[in-house]
Amino acid sequence: MHTLQEAFVPDERTIFDWIETIFARGVRRPGYAADRWTEKFCLEQFRQLGLEHVRLEPVTLPYWQPLESALIVRAGDGEWRVPCFSLPHSATTDGLEAPLARWRDETPNAVRGALALVEVPLMRSPADFPLLLAERGAAGEGHAGWRRYDPGGTLAGANQVLPFSRQLMAVMDAPLAAGAVGFVGVLSDYPGDSYQYYVPYDAVARALPGVWISGSNGARLLRLCDESRVQGRLVSQALRHDITSYNVVAELPGADDDCVIIGSHHDGPWASAVEDASGVAMVLAQASYWSRLPQAERPHRLVFLLNAGHMAGGAGVHAFIDRHRTELARVVLEVHLEHAASEMVERDGRLVTSGHPEPRWWFTSRLAPLEAGVREAIVAEQLKRSLILPPEVFGPIPTTDGGPFHLAGVPLVNFLTAPFYLFDAIDTLEKIHRPSLVPVTRAAIRIIASTHGISAATMRAGRAAD
Repeated sequence: MHTLQEAFVPDERTIFDWIETIFARGVRRPGYAADRWTEKFCLEQFRQLGLEHVRLEPVTLPYWQPLESALIVRAGDGEWRVPCFSLPHSATTDGLEAPLARWRDETPNAVRGALALVEVPLMRSPADFPLLLAERGAAGEGHAGWRRYDPGGTLAGANQVLPFSRQLMAVMDAPLAAGAVGFVGVLSDYPGDSYQYYVPYDAVARALPGVWISGSNGARLLRLCDESRVQGRLVSQALRHDITSYNVVAELPGADDDCVIIGSHHDGPWASAVEDASGVAMVLAQASYWSRLPQAERPHRLVFLLNAGHMAGGAGVHAFIDRHRTELARVVLEVHLEHAASEMVERDGRLVTSGHPEPRWWFTSRLAPLEAGVREAIVAEQLKRSLILPPEVFGPIPTTDGGPFHLAGVPLVNFLTAPFYLFDAIDTLEKIHRPSLVPVTRAAIRIIASTHGISAATMRAGRAAD
């Protein structure tokens, strides 16, 4: 049985320095200069740690760069330029003139030929709702207490603001179907009153031009539309073309040739400290730890994977699975590490930390020995506010960059938090929950080590080591 080697675990300062270094490069969308730099940085870090078969694997994906986003509205004798941000991969226009019309579900035809003014609130739910949802789908297994680790009781009665609306990536679909010529999304009741919201991020080209505006500006526009005729001019210019980005991959030999994949993604919607400079740093922390151990003390061959194109529909993870599909039967476990996030709340119009980490989701394949290992690691590291969730709790796959491994039949543990600011430019260094960095690293080490002596076939059969 593996004994965690305390001296080999990178300290908080080291892990945070990696985050800070990546964040400082700037906006890290797929193919941007900062993302190219990060690919090379990760490659060099893997080499410096002595990993083997360090390489770049190509991924074709669409590049998108906004050049100009503008919304000018006129009502009566007044004109107003509204700060805005183009919806990623939406259609371009150099100046679309049309009336603004408020979207209402019951009167969709009102937006035909108009710029649809659509309120898009983020989802809010009880913080433990994912676990309650999982239990409802498990025909009353009664494991809610076992799958929740929250000794301080801070999740009880707490609400969580998620980074998605109920429409998820399909925010433009209904107005488009109703005949709107443009989309103006109002981020109503959005903490921090931002409009720099990088959604949709599936990289699908939309036939409609669209922009996001803040909730406060949206409220003013909605009032104007209710009171009088409002004319708008929408400008949305962007570059969009296919590029080649790269997955960064490296390996360490282990006690046998079955493998554990340890991954995250290196791109992000903005400079994005949490999404996902923190994930890159947590993978580097794993590589640093396991590289210092003798081969025989690594439970299996270890594959370290930093994917390209999460913000382009998960292009990198899909490319990796397609490229290595014949090898997946030998994968004992896929561990994905994303988002060491502080919970932020709005007080007196300002965003401040609540003092807690964002609720921690541990998507874990329903294999009893694996679930037990995750629980033991969480408790050992006192990772409060943790929920152990089945991969299918929200749909066919977890809402993670590693989720597609589940459909490929690979057992997984995917760590994720979902703060509301995940796709926003306000995801800056102070949003990192620094006290999480070392305990999550140690928990992942424990989970990976718990697979010692368990073959891929045995894991998938849900059996413990012989």
